[in-house]
Amino acid sequence: MKKIAVLALGMCLFTIGTKAQTLESKFGLDSANTILNASLYTEYFKQKNYEEALAPWRYVFLNAPAFQLNTYVRGEVIMEYMIRKTKKKEYVDTLMMVFDRRNQYMKNNPNNKEGIVLGKKGMAQFKYANGDINMIKDAFHNMMKSYELEKDVPPMQVHMTFQVACALAKENQLTKDDFINLYIDFADFVDKQASSGEKGCDDYLVCKANLEAMFIDSGLADCMTLNDLLVKKYEANKDSLSVLKDIYKLLKKQDCTDLPLYATIAESIYHKEPSAEAAYGLAIMFYRKNDIPKFEQYLKEAIDKTDNETDRADYNLNLAQVHLSTKRDYQQAKKYALAALKSNPNLGQAYLTIGLAYASASNSYEGDEFEKRTVFWAAVDKFTKAKQVDPSVAEKANEFISKYSVYFPSKEDAFFRSITSGATVKVGGWINETTTARFKE
Repeated sequence: MKKIAVLALGMCLFTIGTKAQTLESKFGLDSANTILNASLYTEYFKQKNYEEALAPWRYVFLNAPAFQLNTYVRGEVIMEYMIRKTKKKEYVDTLMMVFDRRNQYMKNNPNNKEGIVLGKKGMAQFKYANGDINMIKDAFHNMMKSYELEKDVPPMQVHMTFQVACALAKENQLTKDDFINLYIDFADFVDKQASSGEKGCDDYLVCKANLEAMFIDSGLADCMTLNDLLVKKYEANKDSLSVLKDIYKLLKKQDCTDLPLYATIAESIYHKEPSAEAAYGLAIMFYRKNDIPKFEQYLKEAIDKTDNETDRADYNLNLAQVHLSTKRDYQQAKKYALAALKSNPNLGQAYLTIGLAYASASNSYEGDEFEKRTVFWAAVDKFTKAKQVDPSVAEKANEFISKYSVYFPSKEDAFFRSITSGATVKVGGWINETTTARFKE
């Protein structure tokens, strides 16, 4: 019935007087046919019957391009539907025409923004490029033009623009410097949007995380290239804590902590905000300079300041490993490894560290040769525990078990002490472990 009603309306409209019109005029070449077909496709569109809407919509699109903005808004929906349904390239081409004609014929419409339309076109080009490098380049050009015109584009467009930039940079169609500068610019933009307090801010925070992940995964940002660009950014933003944190985070993730800039940034952040993260940054910096006292000082500050148990575990583990390998203070290594396990009971590396501390301390353990060898029972217990709680360290744990099991006491030595396989044995001193007797083969 709806279709009949629309047709009746159309017949009435044919009686309206017409005069010579041009393609650029509001009603196009034939006002009666324009109104009739617009009414038809609008009714089908409302019913989501996009296939039936296609023919009358096409008439209006081709013969009355200046008629109304809805021709393009609804045309975009119809074309997207036809592309999904048919997979035909001609509908992709028509979709591109929808964007082009919209900016051509609706440029004076206050509800039409050229930049927004270019952004839509660019995203559609990338979506349907199917590996066509020229179409991808056009997509990037249109999205960047949109960004320059509007400076208020949605997070999805920012994400997709940078995704295209990654693809072009990997194909040497975008220079490394331009790629990194784009990342810095976009990171600043989403920061400002996220902090604006307006609706949708959280989407920009997600966008920032995605930008960062793409940037790191691209493999295009080596330390020296980053340094050249980030030094300039630092010089221009020395007083901005948020910018300093972004630079610090980027250098850290890219493992560029040997750069002088990293040390400068870490100290600047710490002086402005002596947080756990800032203290940790300084600790790592001093470790790389082999300044162990300063390393310990700042790492202990990080432990005291942090509210994150995972971070506290990692910080204590770092201290334990330095006491093990650099200071050779095995008792302290155990102390900090246990502190790490208190925060994270499944930290396999902490158990490995304790096991290595025991094995390394065996020669200094008080007692005769047999008693010194019992220390390896306690060490292997820790290696075994490590792979039980943390499968990611299983390979390394098995390597240590094989390496140190050969130092177990022999059955002959145990015989004279009335110790049999499976017996419970106490390993004293600071090790203070109860273990099970086992013998080397």
